[in-house]
Amino acid sequence: MPSETAAAAPAPALSGQGRTVCVTGAGGFIASWLVKRLLELGYTVRGTVRNPMDPKNEHLRALEGAGERLVLLRADLLDADSLLAAFTGCEGVFHAASPVTDDPEKMIEPAIRGTRNVITAAADTGIKRVVFTSSIGAVYMNPYRDPNKPVDDTYWSDLEYCKTTENWYCYAKTVAEQGAWEVARRRGVDLVVVNPVLVLGPLLQPTVNASTEHVMKYLTGSAKTYVNAAQAYVHVRDVAESHVRVYECPDAHGRYICAESTLHRADLCRALAKLFPEYPVPTRCKDESATPVKGYLFSNQRLRDLGVEFVPVRQCLYDTVRSLQDKGLLPVLPAATEDDDQSS
Repeated sequence: MPSETAAAAPAPALSGQGRTVCVTGAGGFIASWLVKRLLELGYTVRGTVRNPMDPKNEHLRALEGAGERLVLLRADLLDADSLLAAFTGCEGVFHAASPVTDDPEKMIEPAIRGTRNVITAAADTGIKRVVFTSSIGAVYMNPYRDPNKPVDDTYWSDLEYCKTTENWYCYAKTVAEQGAWEVARRRGVDLVVVNPVLVLGPLLQPTVNASTEHVMKYLTGSAKTYVNAAQAYVHVRDVAESHVRVYECPDAHGRYICAESTLHRADLCRALAKLFPEYPVPTRCKDESATPVKGYLFSNQRLRDLGVEFVPVRQCLYDTVRSLQDKGLLPVLPAATEDDDQSS
């Protein structure tokens, strides 16, 4: 497959010239691509990280334009004063920082209280617009939904169901987003929310993140079978572009589901095996007797209306694996030959 992608249509060139914004959690997977896109558009970016001197943030300093227009600041979502300092002098905030874990102790307080602190600090510093990176986890976890209807921005996850199933990630993301809307309404903050599904694509940061591990485990041999499940995917470039689009469009409001398409794990593994036949991609389901789970269908129409053109999921997979190879995180194996295929 070619390495070039049908990327989202670019926003107007240098639309950010002379404008300063803050990105929280700037070193993360999505946030790093967002910083990259903002710098490309001419913005000056204040990025919050836990430790500006940590070598793991060097990929941000290496971005084009970073030397002149990127400042990394130490901030903690639970430290209101650090957020006030980071937001001072900014016209907008992209709140992308959040832990990704199902450990309730590590997930719930930073996600919920941290998000409230961000919206409050934005109000206190006169920020014009906040774009919050929520999650599809705040949308689809609801056993009462109609499975035949596409999930759109009006859907919310059911908190009792999240607690019963001990899905603390979805619980925390739902309560955090609901809290963000509550504080934004009370304080008069112009809030717009992006709800991405599982995000794939090239890594800018030096380490494997949770969503990339989702694909990597099927290539390393650590997963001998795949589970009977389905998942929606989207390219990280499209997620970054979606954030910029909703920030720059004066009429943008509410929630924007950021998804390309949904694949059952069987289809995901078949696609990986076809693209990279040299790897031991599993061919059997863990529960072969079960009826294949039907995945959610998500409506991305609101982002398409803003001009976002989504990269196909097959290209997302290709770009993810090539990136892992390029960074030395996945060994490059000899390409499978026709003889190998016939003998297997």
